[in-house]
Amino acid sequence: MTEIERLKDIVKTLRSENGCPWDKAQTHVSLKAACIEEASEVIRGINILEETKDPENLKEELGDLLLQVMFHAVMAEEERLFTFDDIAKTVSEKMLRRHPHVFGDMKYASEEELREAWNEIKKEEKAGKEWQEEYLKAAFKEASELITRAEVRKGFR
Repeated sequence: MTEIERLKDIVKTLRSENGCPWDKAQTHVSLKAACIEEASEVIRGINILEETKDPENLKEELGDLLLQVMFHAVMAEEERLFTFDDIAKTVSEKMLRRHPHVFGDMKYASEEELREAWNEIKKEEKAGKEWQEEYLKAAFKEASELITRAEVRKGFR
């Protein structure tokens, strides 16, 4: 069993009939604050690594962020929406598509040409999904509010 499989089994057990009441009660919406907080703690881990060369906090915080991803994946699987493997496949395919100069035969003459091609690939990926962009501004505002609440909860404000 891989560590990813082990983590998935742990989350499934936490959300099972005999699992933890708090974990069973969580939803995609209820975990928004934890997700943004864990992402902020990854930034802290990166800063600690940069200043001290100590990787332990970054490793721990990346694990906590991975737990958030796994929680959402398990809940989505429970809801028959998608699986963790679907998430991994989606991002893997995106990286292959966006890097034809690495995983294909495409050659770019300059960084600028590469950047233009990247933007064109992203534009093609988003075709027909432009409506999703309308949600981004509100998501940034909500993330900012969630961070402010976390700062208050942690005594930073």
